[in-house]
Amino acid sequence: MKLNLTYTLKSISLKLVFALVVLTMSFSVTTAQDVKAPKIGLVLSGGGAKGFAHIGVLKVIDSLGIKVDYIAGTSMGAIIGSLYASGYSGKQLEAMFNNIDFDALINDKFPREFKPFYERENAEKYAVSLPFQKFKITLPSALSRGQSVYNLLYQLMLPVNEIKDFEKLPIPFFCIATDMETGESILLDKGRLAEAVTASAALPSLFQPVAIGNRVLIDGGVTNNFPVEKLRAKGMDVIIGVDVQDALKDRDYLKSAPDILLQINNFRTINLMKAKAPLTDIYIKPDITDFSVISFNKGRSIITNGEVAARVNLPELLKLQHKTETVVSKPFIQLVDSLKINSIRVKGKERYTRSFILGKLKLKAEGKIEYSDFTKGVNNLIATNNFDTFRYYLEPTKGAEGYNLRGQVIESDVTTFLKLGVHYDGLYKSALLANLTKKRLLFDNDIASFDFVLGDNTRYNFNYFIDKGYYLSIGIKSRYNQFNKNVNPLLALDEDSPLLIGLNKIDAEVSDFTNQVYIQTIFRKDFALQLGGEHKRLKVTSETLVSDDQQEDDVTFENTDYYSVFGNLKFDNYDNAYFPKSGFYFNGDFHLYLEASGFNTRFDEFSITKVDLGYAFSFTDKMALKTEANGGFKLGDNSTTALGFGLGGYGNNFINNFYSFYGYDYLALSGDSFVKATMTLDYEVFKKHHILLAANYANIEDGLFKTGNLLSTPDYSGYALGYSLETFLGPLEAKYTYSPETGDSYWFFNLGFWF
Repeated sequence: MKLNLTYTLKSISLKLVFALVVLTMSFSVTTAQDVKAPKIGLVLSGGGAKGFAHIGVLKVIDSLGIKVDYIAGTSMGAIIGSLYASGYSGKQLEAMFNNIDFDALINDKFPREFKPFYERENAEKYAVSLPFQKFKITLPSALSRGQSVYNLLYQLMLPVNEIKDFEKLPIPFFCIATDMETGESILLDKGRLAEAVTASAALPSLFQPVAIGNRVLIDGGVTNNFPVEKLRAKGMDVIIGVDVQDALKDRDYLKSAPDILLQINNFRTINLMKAKAPLTDIYIKPDITDFSVISFNKGRSIITNGEVAARVNLPELLKLQHKTETVVSKPFIQLVDSLKINSIRVKGKERYTRSFILGKLKLKAEGKIEYSDFTKGVNNLIATNNFDTFRYYLEPTKGAEGYNLRGQVIESDVTTFLKLGVHYDGLYKSALLANLTKKRLLFDNDIASFDFVLGDNTRYNFNYFIDKGYYLSIGIKSRYNQFNKNVNPLLALDEDSPLLIGLNKIDAEVSDFTNQVYIQTIFRKDFALQLGGEHKRLKVTSETLVSDDQQEDDVTFENTDYYSVFGNLKFDNYDNAYFPKSGFYFNGDFHLYLEASGFNTRFDEFSITKVDLGYAFSFTDKMALKTEANGGFKLGDNSTTALGFGLGGYGNNFINNFYSFYGYDYLALSGDSFVKATMTLDYEVFKKHHILLAANYANIEDGLFKTGNLLSTPDYSGYALGYSLETFLGPLEAKYTYSPETGDSYWFFNLGFWF
């Protein structure tokens, strides 16, 4: 009985212990199940190029497998935060941002090939361009339209293009912008992601304001550069904050007006951060002391500093890692490389027709194109400078492959510009250029431009063009050009003239007054074909004939009106007019001279044909080779030599049939036909500093193509060594040239764009 009682008590004890263990384990499991992983928020401040540090922080977060539940950002923080929220990893962002030309991106520097031919010429001879409305000079609303930024963001965000509620992105997201009219801070968490982020980063004076709905928005950093409190309101338990804002500088640093203005602007944001920083649980402050908002060329170093700052906070991040579930590394996102456009609809056009816009976009419905070609088309439209912005959206076509393109253009209200330039060279000497350009002068798609050049040789240049894209466009040109120079007498005298005896040079004054009317069409997207008629008054006089033993005053060699028809075919996709590193150039010109009146009484019909070819390619990022070939010939009447070919000197703005040739003085060589080849090696030793090494070879004489000397050993050669600096006025150049045939050498100096 005692034994049974003992056994019973032991059995009860074991059951009690077992029950307690089970109860304890159940309580522990229940407790563990009740403890949820904390919601982690990430807030990224604005700071321009300093925002690259955000990428370094994201790389560390990715390496730890920390799952971010919500992202908030302002300005550059909005750009990087939105891309991370769209699914990109820190490493992929680093790779992309290190390969972006931020100078071209921010300044909307569209490649030359996107601009119409007349816009290319305008961009390549004026140092300053200012809006000129109601006889008052104004300043543009911003340095950049922000179109290139939008283009880039839209392509990168295309995988999440259909998500209009930003909380439904792979990582929920919002950004901050500022209402320009009310000063109100606006939280953007719905709409079109690329548009919202562009607005958040629209830094005043740098980027144009962005219109969304009935609001006009600018950079969110104006009102809330670190929206930590709004992120906390989204229910975040833990907030990681990355702050790339400037600290206040001491008096030793504040030496210039921009530095002082930036310091004043920083007063507010730095004072606000005193209250905002404690609202973060992990506050990361990268060292950005040596960088500014425009230090985009130092992106790699800034990213590294972001990583360093994140690793300083590694113990806190590791604690956070242990509280969350480790997630798989973000997959690599493949960018869309081609598009099928099924339909096109563009709103906002009032003055410009649908055909004009589609012609500039180079798009046709129901066609498949490379995405890069689509972007080129957008840039081609904006490069006309007729539109402030083009906001476009690619909507998937229901029930079919491809997209419907939907766009909204905002036409520019500024139609008149005052443009200025300066120049000096050895032929035209000093010159000051004033230009007045008027768009929509008579029609919605026309442009009129008048150059007036004051200096040693007064000149003018007038252009009027009605641009109809792929349809027949109409143009009018008028130009007066003059210079005074000692030149080869065969450019003005017949070879049988008795005046040639003992004469080696003519101190000639050459003036050319040319008027053209033409039609133009664009075909195969890039070729411009012109057909038209021309009137030319050509005058060559000399106050003094320079010879070995005689002088004669006030001699007229040419003073004739010539009438001709012409055709011109042009292709030009050089990436830079003065220092090309890639591209091809072709210019073929044919003139048939039908009639003449005035000084030339022995006129008979003749024609002049000439072709210019150029090709540039790069060996490295710093070294490029430009090769050129030129040739021309005259057929028919020889009653005038003033329209013949002349070689010598250095210049880019010669009239008629005059060409540069290193090793010889201006227009030292002449003939009615010629061939010429030039090779120029360009080494950009520092940014915008070029060392140039060139060689040119030529044959030039009367009847060159008849004598068979076309491809014979060159009779003339010359070499050049030069230095060029790109300035806002244009190239500053010095070139030393030498010819082994004569043993002569010449220095050529040039300042400013050629006009």
